[in-house]
Amino acid sequence: MKHALEGVKVLDFSQLLQGPYATQMLGDLGADVIKIERNSTGDIYRGMTFFNQWIAGDESPCFMAWNRNKRSIAIDMKSEKGKEIIMKMAKEADIIVENFRPGVMARLGYGYKDIKKINPSIIYCSASGWGDDGPYLTRPGQDLLVQSVSGAIMTSGKKSDGPVAIGTALCDQVNALNSVYAILAALYYREKTGIGQEIKTNLLSSAIAFQMQDYFTIQNLGTAFERPNSKIGHPGNPAPFGSYQTKDGYLTIAMSPWDKLVKALGDESLMQYSDPQVLFDERDKIHGIIEKIIKTKSTAEWLDIMLALDLWVAKVNDQTEVANDPQVIHNKTFVEIEHPKAGTIKVTNIPFTMSETPGEIRRPSPMTGEHGPEILKEMGLSDEQVQELIDKKIISVEKIKKEK
Repeated sequence: MKHALEGVKVLDFSQLLQGPYATQMLGDLGADVIKIERNSTGDIYRGMTFFNQWIAGDESPCFMAWNRNKRSIAIDMKSEKGKEIIMKMAKEADIIVENFRPGVMARLGYGYKDIKKINPSIIYCSASGWGDDGPYLTRPGQDLLVQSVSGAIMTSGKKSDGPVAIGTALCDQVNALNSVYAILAALYYREKTGIGQEIKTNLLSSAIAFQMQDYFTIQNLGTAFERPNSKIGHPGNPAPFGSYQTKDGYLTIAMSPWDKLVKALGDESLMQYSDPQVLFDERDKIHGIIEKIIKTKSTAEWLDIMLALDLWVAKVNDQTEVANDPQVIHNKTFVEIEHPKAGTIKVTNIPFTMSETPGEIRRPSPMTGEHGPEILKEMGLSDEQVQELIDKKIISVEKIKKEK
């Protein structure tokens, strides 16, 4: 086996971010991921972008980021013929992933109980916003909304800022990781027993679990976190933990011995704040004193001084600088691949290595329904039967035209 999940077939009914990221991870590990999209229109995320800008004219970077290593079939899921095709694929699948609102897949006839009748060993993962039932069942579940309910939105920024959203779809991505974590465990269990199972994950539970040490502290000590008025990096931490403006940028200082930091800053009077309780109680004042000193030198100068004393310090990169960071380059964190329409594109690489079965980016994100004919022929349909499905609009295939 070249890849860890070689031979594993995944039917991906998911769209937007959390589900597609989970299935992309399975694809990176070698699974054959078949993305089942709405006929003609495809995944909702194909129509969303940042800055109102598109790749190769009309391709969404949001969609392309989360859908590599997949094949797409765009099919009328409500038609009898479409259902027949999907159920035939489901009978041979190992894993199904979906992130519709709870109950939608069952109403369409593709719920866990429906699939289990024809494929008892199926591993079926449903990802939702709030959970499978409960008072929020009918509410839309989305990352920003879950940041709000989970309290995550009140952990960043300064006290005077009000709520500060985390600047990436962290709840979606954490829930995707939890989905894969559960799927792989279920796959291992099935390998041992032959028994499949249903998995349910949700953004809210994942977002709260991601704040585990904070909630453990709150629940067991009865002490609430209060955000600082300065740029201290965590509401429960003392100075110097936080970000500081330099002469030409910013750097961060994490947990560091106070005496070493005082030595680096060159001001022995700062030793008066060495008591841990004082460092917490007066953290805003101390942060201001430190930042006045930090502003006198460049980021590179401070890095030389502080790293020589083994202090925990780093340069703050903005997102345009990250790709040029020496360690990022060394780790090959960004790589180039070819897309049938957009040409050469840069993507974030698989974030781990494996000695025997490494992950691999084998294909870019698919065009809508791009692999429909290929998939159907693998199921035994002839060229004529496939063309008939296209003519009757049971499936659609986006024609690939490179932008001139």
